[in-house]
Amino acid sequence: MEYDIIFVLGERYFDHPLCGIAILKRWLEKNGYSVGVIETPNNSEDIKKLGKPRLFFGVSSGAMDSMVRNYTALKREREKDEFLGYEKKAPDRAVTVYCNWIKEKFKDSLIVIGGTEATLRRFSHYDYWDNEIRKSILFDSRADILVYGPGEKQILEIAEKVKNKKELREIKGTCIKTREKKEGFIELPNHEEILESKEKFCTMQNLLSNWENLAQKTGNFYVLQYESPRYTSKDLDEYYELGFTRRLDNKMKGFDFSVVTHRGCIGNCNFCSLRLTMGDKIVSRSEESIIREIKSFTKMPNFKGVVDDLGGPSANMYGMDCFLCKKECINCSKLDRSNKKMISLLKKVREIPGVKKVFVRSGIRYDLANEEYLRELKHHISGKLKIAPEHVNKKILQLMNKDKGNLEEFIKKFKEAGGGDLAFYFMTCHPGSSMKEAKELKEKIKQLKNAESVQIFTPTPMTVSTCMYYTELNPATKEKIYVPKTFREKKEQKRILGLKDYRKK
Repeated sequence: MEYDIIFVLGERYFDHPLCGIAILKRWLEKNGYSVGVIETPNNSEDIKKLGKPRLFFGVSSGAMDSMVRNYTALKREREKDEFLGYEKKAPDRAVTVYCNWIKEKFKDSLIVIGGTEATLRRFSHYDYWDNEIRKSILFDSRADILVYGPGEKQILEIAEKVKNKKELREIKGTCIKTREKKEGFIELPNHEEILESKEKFCTMQNLLSNWENLAQKTGNFYVLQYESPRYTSKDLDEYYELGFTRRLDNKMKGFDFSVVTHRGCIGNCNFCSLRLTMGDKIVSRSEESIIREIKSFTKMPNFKGVVDDLGGPSANMYGMDCFLCKKECINCSKLDRSNKKMISLLKKVREIPGVKKVFVRSGIRYDLANEEYLRELKHHISGKLKIAPEHVNKKILQLMNKDKGNLEEFIKKFKEAGGGDLAFYFMTCHPGSSMKEAKELKEKIKQLKNAESVQIFTPTPMTVSTCMYYTELNPATKEKIYVPKTFREKKEQKRILGLKDYRKK
């Protein structure tokens, strides 16, 4: 069979709405295109197994950057760690490797790259693993176009343009490489400038956004970013109700009947990439769509009455949609913090005939949870409720942009609501953290008792915290900050916190 589009994927493929490529495949097929998938190819010969596509190859490393997947925060190869039991499925810098394999076997094929790895490397960026500034991934991969963030609208428009032999220009949510400077684009400091100046790197970081047309010069070329398309509740309803089989093998069991309620995150934590991947605005599915999806489970032979997870990046952000401006929603006095839409949804889904239990396992933002929500949430907790204070020192929390809410007040409210136990997740070695702040975190962990793990900060491309790590400056103020960089100090900050190594669990 000759396919219109062939996806090359750096992780396991499964026909489930939690697999981004599965959504794209189903969506393209609904619109009349034939789609094949090559998962985790081992070499360039594997690229040939489905032949040459009529329109293009789509390349993604998957839900994670391949370097984050293959290495620990201390740059150790996960595959060589006996405690992790990790099996390396994708090569380092998978997107670039796959594209080069395609160029080797199908020289004239058009290549579209997307997913987390491409999204977070779309402009010049600091690469923690090489400890250097790298150019946009468009250069190394030699791809024709890059899709950033969610890609349903983009991939369909690309398919239609290629089919009709039109140029891949003016497509919202994409980046291209061109020799032409474009009017109406905000120009970032060029690649050569940020190599020479860390202050220029901070300037670039402050301009990064999904909601603007951006341009960056590198040598004789410009990388142009067309602003993100606007996704709506109606769009998400259609995508998540595409009729997935949800068939998973035994290694991937445990989230068969998970339901995505919304996309995006308004938290804008500086160490997190969600602002530039899923977006910093909430887009919620309709209540009716979510209920229809869960009702469909009851007709499936392997459904045992349990919805594994109901939520998104933070479950209680459901219903907090607003596109009135480009400012941070979480700081806005007009943000609807009532949790009414989420409470209504939770009450209705646990009344669906055939549903015994609906769990919220994906964690919540404790600063956005009120008493009424917590009283309902107690019906949906499996074991412990996950929350991530990340740190306790005020200065570090400000540098993380995580200084909202009052942890002690939340713990008190949660206990009064009868919610059960909490699981706390923390981070050490974030820019600004010295041994003094690590010891302060240690004392708090002793009091809380239920700390599950502490992770060492990993600088991932294009985040604000990674900018801090590389420049040793606060990009918002250009003030100098302390950054723990040596292997020895990172290990010591983790060690003094007194938690068992999570890898051995």
